[in-house]
Amino acid sequence: MTDVLQSTWHSIPDALREPVVLAMPFFLLFVVVEALAAYFLEDERPDGSPRYDRRDAVTSVLLGSVSVVTMALWKLLGLAVYTVLFVHVAPWQLPVDAWWTVLLAVLGVDFFFYWAHRVAHRVRLVWATHQAHHSSEQFNFSTALRQKWNNSHELVIWAPLPLLGVPPALVFLGFSLSLVYQFFVHTERVRTLWRPVELVLNTPSHHRVHHGSDPEYLDRNYGGILIVWDRLFGTFQPELHRPTYGLTSPVGTYHVLRLQTHEYAAIARDVRGAPTLRAKLGYVFGPPGWRPEPRPVGAPAATALDDASPAR
Repeated sequence: MTDVLQSTWHSIPDALREPVVLAMPFFLLFVVVEALAAYFLEDERPDGSPRYDRRDAVTSVLLGSVSVVTMALWKLLGLAVYTVLFVHVAPWQLPVDAWWTVLLAVLGVDFFFYWAHRVAHRVRLVWATHQAHHSSEQFNFSTALRQKWNNSHELVIWAPLPLLGVPPALVFLGFSLSLVYQFFVHTERVRTLWRPVELVLNTPSHHRVHHGSDPEYLDRNYGGILIVWDRLFGTFQPELHRPTYGLTSPVGTYHVLRLQTHEYAAIARDVRGAPTLRAKLGYVFGPPGWRPEPRPVGAPAATALDDASPAR
């Protein structure tokens, strides 16, 4: 198994083994240029609010810096598990040096990224890992760096790829390419692109919608590289107006540890106070904002298996 892992890894050109690491200097360059442009050219909006919150940007960069370490640890774990699946379980092993295998890996990762992203917005326990990325009330290149520290659910959702014979290293190559691409859709500087591009690819306009907390924008546009998944599965929403960015219930802090953990603490509080087993499970696995349905006055006392319906 070790030989397979090493040969797979060394078959990938050096420049493609970790695109995110190679792209980091460019990420920081774009963040700095954008910040300078905001400072010298347009520091305030017409209503007097800042166009660029420097403290928010620094917080995003700090969150992203820690995520580089945590993501590397999760990827090492995933690489080990995927190699076992690829070597001992997959019915065939696709060639790592074939262009069509790379294309299949990138498309496969993008497809499963859509579903992982959708789950992250609809299952509260998984939302707890992802909500820090949405906590900024700004939308700029620094927001792209405000990443999660827990990638565990993505590793689970990508498992079908090594099971289908996609080399594990190519799975993570596809993920890295997706991250690099998605950095550039976190901007308000680009309005809309050529219509065929907007039809197929995730663009700044589409992703601004995804970061909006407005009712018409919630839980829309989950795509990573391609927006076609949203169009196919009914979650696409065009940009109608400038979104209100951030969470529907703002955290109100720049503390990086609290930004990553506050939702876990909220889940624990709700579970402790829940009167029934079904309510406890609803608080963990229901969508964000789920609450048990209030019982009418005079209704029978609740039991551990009584129904509860979601509300947002």
